[in-house]
Amino acid sequence: MKYKRILLKLSGEALMGERQYGIDPQRLAEYAQDIKTITDLGVEVAIVIGGGNIFRGVAGASNGMDRVQGDHMGMLATVINGLALQSALEDADIPTRLQTAIKINEVAEPFIRRKAMRHLEKGRVVIFGGGTGNPYFTTDSAAVLRAIEIEADVILKGTRVDGIYTADPEKDSTAVKFDHITFDDVLRKGLKVMDTTAFTLSQENKLPIIVFDMNKKGNLLKVVSGETIGTEVNL
Repeated sequence: MKYKRILLKLSGEALMGERQYGIDPQRLAEYAQDIKTITDLGVEVAIVIGGGNIFRGVAGASNGMDRVQGDHMGMLATVINGLALQSALEDADIPTRLQTAIKINEVAEPFIRRKAMRHLEKGRVVIFGGGTGNPYFTTDSAAVLRAIEIEADVILKGTRVDGIYTADPEKDSTAVKFDHITFDDVLRKGLKVMDTTAFTLSQENKLPIIVFDMNKKGNLLKVVSGETIGTEVNL
């Protein structure tokens, strides 16, 4: 395996499957099986998941809700998704721990860096819920922050497109895909990979990001094995 310890970033929308909102158990089961293929090979997996399938703080704020309250609701949505993913992983016989940035001791452990790293060393998948625990920060920022803290080798951003393009491939048929691109080129071309805070944090810490299609079975294994799947952002 090219990567020993990874941070997998999943959007909340990814859990919807073919639904308009909420959680699709079939999609969760598919993700769990893909994750099992790499944990069985000894890869240490941490996961950060969004909450957009349930609630978005930014959307709430745009409709007149207090932004801080909205972001707290979004954090709780990520915990709901984390619990659902944990259940799916354990159904696939993968030992899993859910840690949250906001304390909900009855349902999850609080985030403790050293404890998280110990779980990973013991072969447990660790799901980080609750974002960073602070409003005004996205789950992209949480993913990069946690990846740095646990000393991950790479951030794998699982999306529904197979990489980074010159334009949105779902809207522009002439869009061209990049196999590799530098952090500086992403910024210069104005490409959307992650929000600026998360992206800059990743660049400053020399942490590569790979954007790939998580919905295609077997892609996760290919990425971790070092195959050129999706787009790698590096120095």
